[in-house]
This record gives sequence, structure tokens and C-alpha cells, in this order.
Amino acid sequence: MGERWLGGWRPGGPAPQVLLLLAATETASVPGISAAGATPESRRATAAADAELLLQGPGGLRPHALPPLPAGVSPALISHVVVEALALRPLVVDLGCAVAPAIPHLRLPPPAGVGPARCLSTGAAMVPARVDALLEQGKRWGRCLANRVPQAPLLLAECVPGGTTTAQAVLCGLGVEAQGLVSGSLRRPAHGLKRALVEQGALRAGLGLRGDAWNDPLAVAAALGDPMQPLAAALLLEAALADVPVMLAGGSQMVAVLALALALASPRQRPRLMAATALATTRWVAEEPSSDLVRLLHQLAKRWEVQPLAFASSLRFSPSCHPALADYEKGFVKEGVGAGGLALLWEMGGRDPEDLATTCSAACHQLIPAPPALSGPRLRSTHG
Repeated sequence: MGERWLGGWRPGGPAPQVLLLLAATETASVPGISAAGATPESRRATAAADAELLLQGPGGLRPHALPPLPAGVSPALISHVVVEALALRPLVVDLGCAVAPAIPHLRLPPPAGVGPARCLSTGAAMVPARVDALLEQGKRWGRCLANRVPQAPLLLAECVPGGTTTAQAVLCGLGVEAQGLVSGSLRRPAHGLKRALVEQGALRAGLGLRGDAWNDPLAVAAALGDPMQPLAAALLLEAALADVPVMLAGGSQMVAVLALALALASPRQRPRLMAATALATTRWVAEEPSSDLVRLLHQLAKRWEVQPLAFASSLRFSPSCHPALADYEKGFVKEGVGAGGLALLWEMGGRDPEDLATTCSAACHQLIPAPPALSGPRLRSTHG
């Protein structure tokens, strides 16, 4: 499947439309669940800071500081380098984050955009009216994007702290055996904590994680999901049915979006959906030893009898790169803000991944300058 993407994107054709969806869930405030910010409070501004870095770059005006990370630097830096080099113009949409980005963006009004979703452990993450509004908005945008630039591919990206946990919850609620397979922002995903939250939320919502739980996908999304998922799934389905090639730029979170779109689609629509859709992520997610994206996709394939197409970019950072980027090779940062899909577009355009690594390193030195030399005893910076 995913035949529309097998030939790859080439310069000279219609420029890919890049859509970044920002969303929030109080699941991110659970201690030990996320490294997209070192503290729960700092994660409230993660999406805003990442969006500003994507559009403004390391030297631009960015009112919201990037949240402190245990190590590494935001993948929005990689995404910025690619969109600047390929002259792409991302559209940023805020689906109700606690902190809005200080850049041009769309922000949805109520009931679609009414702040972060509740923690999935409540079993009532979003009210059904909000899910319905997000679904309808996604359908409208899918049709609009298909008509705006016919045949231009769409790259769909996200920034949702805590989103891998809501992804696991929705996947399990839809009947996909996802426990222990989903990645996360932590160096080693908190599989036990994720499982406990999902089971608690499903119990409180009255959903079984097996049997007929997937008969009502919107009920699953309302009980256990986040705002990005229903809008992205509806947008994906509408665009794909209009024969627009859609790249889901991300890992586990985009697998959940595809699963929700498959659950919403009729059996006759699913072949067209899969023919237009490909998932693209980084090699740090694809090769992560403590999760298993390939097996997760296999479970999705078994659930709906489809054959998903997935790519991993070749980008890697050598020891000569900025130390914050070298932390990617140690598993501290893996994916986000469409980094894997955008890095793949770089390669599809005939560019060398090593050149991307070098350009990212230069941008990172601009974002995190080396500390001045000290006389007397030397102090080691956490950023090298």
C-alpha cells in the first residue's frame, strides 16, 4: 500500500504542504511519563516553544524559551533546517494548548479548542462534543487542502507532550495490541506507567481493552485520547479519499492517528486510505531497542487486514556534531515536530543526510553557543 509515496517526492513538483498540529493533555503532568520538558510545568510551553523554533529558527525572536531537557535539544531544530532549505511554509494550528505560540498560527475556538485534554486516567479525556467538533474540522480541512493545491502532498506533523501515552491508550482501545511497543520521549519508555494509566482510564470509562471496545472509535478517543488525534485522523481520511498523498511524520502517535482513521473508514474506503498514506519517522525511533515500531505496525495490519507503508530517515549525528545532537545517538531525543518525515523529504530531494547533520550542527551551535573559555579550573557545561 502507500503506492503514491513509493516514487518519492522530487523538487519541481508541487511543494509539500506542511501542517503542524499542537495539542496538550494533562497526561503530560504525570510524574515520570514524559521528557518533553524536565518538569510538568515546563511541558505546558513545549508546543509553543517548538513551533517558534520551527518557524523562527535558532537566531529568530522566540518569546518562549525551550523547556529544559534531561539531555539533547528539541527535534524542532531539525525540522527548521529542512523547511528553510526546501523553502516550505508550515501552517501551525493550536488545538487548545495552555500556552499559545507567539508566531502566526490558527487557534481553534470552542468547542474544538478549549484547553488541554484531561489526563487519560480519568477515562474522560474530552467531552464528546469536542471530539465531534475536532472531527468535523478535520474533515473540512482535508477537503480544503485537497482543493487548494491539487495533487500537492501533505506532510502532517504534531507536537503533543504526553502524546505517546494517549497514543497507546487509543491503540489499545481500538483493539491493537500495543502494550510495550510504543516509544516515548524518555530514554527508556515508561512502559509500566503507561500500561497502568491506560488500564485505569479504560476501567473508569467502562471500556474493555479487548472484545468490542473498538465499535465506537469516537468514544475511545473521547475517553482516552488527545485533541490532535481526531482532527488528524479525519483530515487524513478526507485528504486520502481525495487522492492526496499524506505523509504522517512521526512515530507511535501517528500510528494511533492511522488506526483511528482506519476505524472511522468504511471497509471500501480503507484501500484508498492506505494507498495514499505513508508513515515516516527517524531511525532513532525505528531502531529503538525498548520499543518496536515494526511490530506495532504489524499489529495494526493484523487488526484491519491492511499493509501500512513506513519509512525511516537515514539522518544520524556523528561525534563531531554539537554535543546536544550527539545525545540523539544515545537515545535521549528521538522524534517530534515532523523531524523524521522532513528529514526523509530532504533525502527524497536528492540531498545527502550527512549535509543535513552538518547544517543541523551549525544551527545548534547558534542555538546553544559554546561557553566562553574560563581562566583557572574549567567547568564542564551540560551542552558540551
